[in-house]
Amino acid sequence: MTILSELERKVLWLAVWMIHHANHLRESTDGLKVGGHQASSASASTLMTALYFKILRPQDRVAVKPHASPVFHAIQYLFGKQTLQQLQNFRAYRGAQSYPSRTKDIDDVDFSTGSVGLGVAQTLFSSLVQDYVRAKGWKTDQPEGRMVALLGDAEMDEGNIFEALLEGWKNGLRNTWWIVDYNRQSLDAVVREGLWQRFETIFRNFGWDVVILKHGKLQQVAFEEEGGEKLRAWIDACPNQLYSALTFQGGAAWRRRLLDDLGDQGPVSRLIEKRSDEELAALMANLGGHDLESIIDAFEEARGHDRPTCFIAYTIKGFGLPLAGHKDNHAGLMTTAQVDALRQGMGVREGREWDMFEGLAYDEAAIRSFLASSPFAQAAPRRHKAPAIPVPARIGFAAQPFMSTQQGFGLLMHEIAKSDSDFASRVVTTSPDVTVSTNLGAWVNRRGLFARGDQADIFREERIPSTFNWTFAASGQHIELGISEMNLFTMLSALGLSHSLHGERLLPVGTLYDPFIERGLDALNYACYQDARFILAATPSGVTLAPEGGAHQSIATPLIGMAQDGLATFEPAYVDELAVILRWAFDYLQRTGEAEPDDHSWLRDQTGGSVYLRLSTRSIEQPARPMESKLARDIVDGAYWLREPGPNAELVIAYSGAVAPEAVQAVGLMAGDRRDIGLLAVTSADRLNAGWSAAARARQYGHPRASSHVERLLAGLPASCAIVTVLDGHPATLAWLGSVRGHRTRALGVEHFGQTGTIADLYRHYAIDAEGIMAAAQSISVGRPLRHLGSAA
Repeated sequence: MTILSELERKVLWLAVWMIHHANHLRESTDGLKVGGHQASSASASTLMTALYFKILRPQDRVAVKPHASPVFHAIQYLFGKQTLQQLQNFRAYRGAQSYPSRTKDIDDVDFSTGSVGLGVAQTLFSSLVQDYVRAKGWKTDQPEGRMVALLGDAEMDEGNIFEALLEGWKNGLRNTWWIVDYNRQSLDAVVREGLWQRFETIFRNFGWDVVILKHGKLQQVAFEEEGGEKLRAWIDACPNQLYSALTFQGGAAWRRRLLDDLGDQGPVSRLIEKRSDEELAALMANLGGHDLESIIDAFEEARGHDRPTCFIAYTIKGFGLPLAGHKDNHAGLMTTAQVDALRQGMGVREGREWDMFEGLAYDEAAIRSFLASSPFAQAAPRRHKAPAIPVPARIGFAAQPFMSTQQGFGLLMHEIAKSDSDFASRVVTTSPDVTVSTNLGAWVNRRGLFARGDQADIFREERIPSTFNWTFAASGQHIELGISEMNLFTMLSALGLSHSLHGERLLPVGTLYDPFIERGLDALNYACYQDARFILAATPSGVTLAPEGGAHQSIATPLIGMAQDGLATFEPAYVDELAVILRWAFDYLQRTGEAEPDDHSWLRDQTGGSVYLRLSTRSIEQPARPMESKLARDIVDGAYWLREPGPNAELVIAYSGAVAPEAVQAVGLMAGDRRDIGLLAVTSADRLNAGWSAAARARQYGHPRASSHVERLLAGLPASCAIVTVLDGHPATLAWLGSVRGHRTRALGVEHFGQTGTIADLYRHYAIDAEGIMAAAQSISVGRPLRHLGSAA
């Protein structure tokens, strides 16, 4: 315990010094405050010392609260997994990250935790994924890991945490610890009285064990003295704000207040009086979350079972620092004089501030031996490498003359479900209560719903006719979620990291209605930031749900897809395009290579990423054509010529998605006047734009011959050729096409939502029917007027 106490002091010092160095010593060209949360780091230092140096095992995974990032990096530095240069560049470009990041930090980050609350929920879903993996008979020879979240009490204000709690209860959550750093101070305020009681009730109602770490060993010993029960009652009744204020004021203030409230009561007065101001301050600050012995006892006991456990650990924000308890300490920084006084108190010599073993009461050999024997340090790298799953060369489907891409998606998934390949066994689907309405029903009927224990379909047992078989079993490959888009994206994030966290590769596919991506956008961004790998099939999209009202239209999601790093977005019009894209997507999820330095066409083709499919319920006539290799490549690269323009082209119509019939009709009507007219089918505005941007950057940095797919497609167009873009979404999604080679462009799309009516009505309203396309073409084209303008139905 004594070495642990020394490491606790060292971790706190390194965290404080790291932040001080970034704000006061490192060269600054702009003079802006760097920040770093010294007080929030201090409140978590004891808990993290106990976890990493004593409790955690290599199979455990941790989401560290964002503001404890300096403590995490200090611990990794002592383990030899973080560099001095990274610490010195804390919060600088390519330095240790301000919030733990599994993609940008070089040390052993399990879960990124930049957006508060999301890392907490991720541990819950990662535990469910661990159960899924083991239920399939994979990795059963290895010990189960605990999924641990260390969170600030203010993070409990985030609604996604409570959405996750409900899903955990429904799925029999195990092996999950949430440790609440209950320092009772947030960014703007001191938390409300009695909050811990609400936390306790909530967690117990969801089937969690609750362990309250309120009083440290010093306080417990004091409570055994004469008058100790009255002191305990006073502490338990003390308002949060008063406790914080007295902590900041120190021992003399504690003495005055305690004697005012408890004086002249004999034993309790003697208990207070026999302690110096310094000893009294230490006693009152000895809360459970700062007492190593109490923390370790509680953690060790919880290791004896697999029930989910919430630890409410009372702490002091700024513990051990001159900022302790002050309500303004969240973003506060210690002064140079205060840091210097702390340095001297820690026994750290000037100029030796970064030394690992400076100021410790044990010699270097003893500390190194202790660190090397820590359970957490006993394994090889904790990020697993799972082999890629071979993807079939083609995914077939039963073609029909008229189909929607949503229908086609269901047929393609059903085709996969009929296979007995290793590939099919690794596909796992999930949906927030829209499984059937997003055409996953046939997949589920064949592959089943997942649960650790069997749950019969009562309708089937009672012989009531039903299209769907809702039997739950450990063999199932669909995880049904409640209506929560946040939970969907967090589950996809957990599934999409299984290869790294649990050593078994999964191929996750999630479905939801496209309009509701925006409800879970923070969690989607978080999943991509972690480099989780998944396919998102969002359907219906655009104005397909128009009769239900404006809230069910999605016009901005194509722009979201283009803007989101780590997510390749597609919007196919035809099912044969979707079949090519889906097959490619399963391969793309698994790519882990580095980008070639001279390949400037695509940003992530070697490194891979996730894929977003924007699908529609609109049935349109399907082309009967062979899928040649060049066409398949063009579909994946983002666009192909459905009608190639002639050498004298005056006009090109470019479309994306379900507006294909209107574009085809308009081109057919205009072809008599514009014989060389071209029709460009855009399957991915995102891929086209990414390649164009990458090629432009490559030319800027010394590669003059770099080009992109869209530049090559448009290379033969005369300079006078005009482009009309049309899509069932915001016009800006394709409006940039004219900028590629300087062509005049008119962009048609849905600029706002709120309209209702049939799809045809809305297309006419937004001028994205054939007549509107022709009118747009006439307004920017050259030469003769269009004879058919106004004749389109």
